Amino acid sequence: MSSEVSQLVATIKRELKAQGFKYRDLAKAMQISEASIKRIFADESFSVGRLAEVARFLGFTLAELLQLAANDLPQLDSLTIEQEEQLVSDDTLLLVAVCAINHWSLDEILHTYDIAKSAAIRRLRILDRMGVIELLPGDRIRRRTKRDFAWIQDGPIRRYFLKHGVGDFIAGPFEPSDESFEFAHGMLTPAAQAEIKLELRRLRAKLASLHDQSVAAPIADKSGVGLLLGLRRWEPVAFRTMRRS
Repeated sequence: MSSEVSQLVATIKRELKAQGFKYRDLAKAMQISEASIKRIFADESFSVGRLAEVARFLGFTLAELLQLAANDLPQLDSLTIEQEEQLVSDDTLLLVAVCAINHWSLDEILHTYDIAKSAAIRRLRILDRMGVIELLPGDRIRRRTKRDFAWIQDGPIRRYFLKHGVGDFIAGPFEPSDESFEFAHGMLTPAAQAEIKLELRRLRAKLASLHDQSVAAPIADKSGVGLLLGLRRWEPVAFRTMRRS
């Protein structure tokens, strides 16, 4: 039974309890036996008609009940170390995961990358089991990560991109007309460093917000971008070699 249906049933049970109703009250309203309603819940075998009846009994439209259940689906704010290790062990799985988290459809993944459909679906099923996405009928993808989802600090994913991505990113090219590369150096007190870190978090949140606003746009109208944010105690190696011992 799909997790989507199970979540819907769990939402109905929660609403029944919250409104002080028992199975027998719902059974009476639907003009069926209490045993029948218990069997429907146990088997998770609600027809569309039955769901509409349940929704009316609870004071919702069917659309409202379905939306309520969708909002109740648990969302991830991060993965475990083991799950991140699983992603970096398979480049195709990592690619499909990043695409899915960024709201790509299966068709968009297959159109952009040289991946067989069967291989992509196999990875999507892995992500479904991990709770990263929900693979819906028709191979549609529902993201189950929170808006502020983040990889683990110094975890496998961040180490992977430090090893394989940062050098490629810094190497450019950065187009002069974009004015998209900035580097600054300063000497800051701990309090000043804390203020800069707060601004970095705000900028990251702004990027996430703009990403969400861009989701509905056709993929041909969007470009993948990378925003590298870093703050650390640092002195160029050429300077360090001249320090007095």
